[in-house]
Amino acid sequence: MLSDPPQLRDSYRLTRLLFLRLLGLIYGVAFLVLAQQLRPLIGGDGLLPVHTFLQSIAAADGDRFAAFAEVPTLFWLNDTDMFMVVVAYVGVGLSLLVLLGFANALLLAALWFLYLSFYHVGQLFWGYGWELLLLETGFLAIFLCPLLDARRVPTTAPPRVVIWLLRWVLFRVMFGAGLIKLRGDACWRDLTCMFYHYETQPLPNPLSWYLHQLPPVIHECEVLFNHFVELIVPWTLFAPRRVRHLGGVFLVAFQVLLILSGNLSWLNWLTITLCVACFDDQALSRIVPGQLRARLLQRSLTPAARPQVAAGYCLAALVVYLSIGPVLNMLGSRQVMNGSFDRLHLVNTYGAFGSVGQRRSEVIIEGTSDTVITDTTQWHPYEFKCKPGNVYRRPCVIAPYQYRLDWQIWFAAMSVYQHQPWLVHFVAKLLEGDAGALSLLASNPFPDAPPRFVRAELYEYAFTHCGDTSGAWWTRKRVGPYLPPLSLDSPGLRMFLRNHGWEER
Repeated sequence: MLSDPPQLRDSYRLTRLLFLRLLGLIYGVAFLVLAQQLRPLIGGDGLLPVHTFLQSIAAADGDRFAAFAEVPTLFWLNDTDMFMVVVAYVGVGLSLLVLLGFANALLLAALWFLYLSFYHVGQLFWGYGWELLLLETGFLAIFLCPLLDARRVPTTAPPRVVIWLLRWVLFRVMFGAGLIKLRGDACWRDLTCMFYHYETQPLPNPLSWYLHQLPPVIHECEVLFNHFVELIVPWTLFAPRRVRHLGGVFLVAFQVLLILSGNLSWLNWLTITLCVACFDDQALSRIVPGQLRARLLQRSLTPAARPQVAAGYCLAALVVYLSIGPVLNMLGSRQVMNGSFDRLHLVNTYGAFGSVGQRRSEVIIEGTSDTVITDTTQWHPYEFKCKPGNVYRRPCVIAPYQYRLDWQIWFAAMSVYQHQPWLVHFVAKLLEGDAGALSLLASNPFPDAPPRFVRAELYEYAFTHCGDTSGAWWTRKRVGPYLPPLSLDSPGLRMFLRNHGWEER
């Protein structure tokens, strides 16, 4: 058995190396999602065009300088699809450099600002909590490594204050999630939330079906374990190292269970990345390859440069000041989850699943080629890439990647179409046979010509049971119409598109 090298105790070079590589992986996934999905979602001919959004901001603020101060983004300079896609792929390339171990402060600052630029124009489709968490974590990472040194294993020590700031982010992520549950849905207090969660979460995976079949007493124990990890374990982050290491193991194990049980984008992967800050080099050296362990032991450790240390303490002072709002929100009776108190989103509030639905509603979009709708009209459904549709199709495994449209339509099913204008715009694009909109779907039931009418129906979905022999993963029953049949000739649709500045070609 390998002994613990004493010179690695309370050293964080390996911690920094592993943290930055994981962060590079997540940045890479985030920018890849943008590169592949931004055109049909927020491009010039997308569902929520960036140029329309920026024009409304500029009109409200009076001039572009004030607008930039309100919404800092690179795309005030150029909001064309080509430019945004190029920027996204630049982000992918820079992320790969970080993943391979070539990281410095300038590179990480570029990644942070590029993603901030996309977040500020992503609107509904990029308005999730993990975006804020990536921005906050990415900003702290800028101060973790040297300004210009991009060697794969820098000889300078990372500022310890930044390690503590990463733990502070992790504490707020976990404890905030625990508090929002206690204050939210009663099922978290009566231990019944897990009776429904696997089935009603946004995008279940195949294991979700099996976990849903577990006995009620196991589900109750799962809720108790959730409360333990989110409300008690976070306090170990500020405890002596052995207790902190034990807490870090619990947090990592909890996130792995969440990854196995559903598709929650890169939220859990990024939380694991933050968990790396719980461990020093002595703890991590037990799980790294022997060659890397030897390299760390051979290289002498140089203290961080004074300017870097000073920058770290200035950062800490800024974070303490900006934490006042999030802490008051976290302790207040009207806790808001996944929100910001500053325009750069440097310190944010977090939380997840404050309420858990007991029934799963799904919006099923259908089209027909019939020129006149009758009782005998045949409607053909559009299948999405990941969300439930065909009851015989196996649930997907996609995280840490994310299909933004699939996720957003899960929210739409909880509302009415009048509150989801983007969905009406999507239907209009299906009527046009728009290639971008169709690229967001798993299949096109109208390959030869666009449908004459498109509608949306509301269904209630539920997992099948272990004894079911049909081969189906889901059962479903129709609830009623969600969006009435529309055609390109519908006056109401034309007026709707004009009112939103989305007049189709």
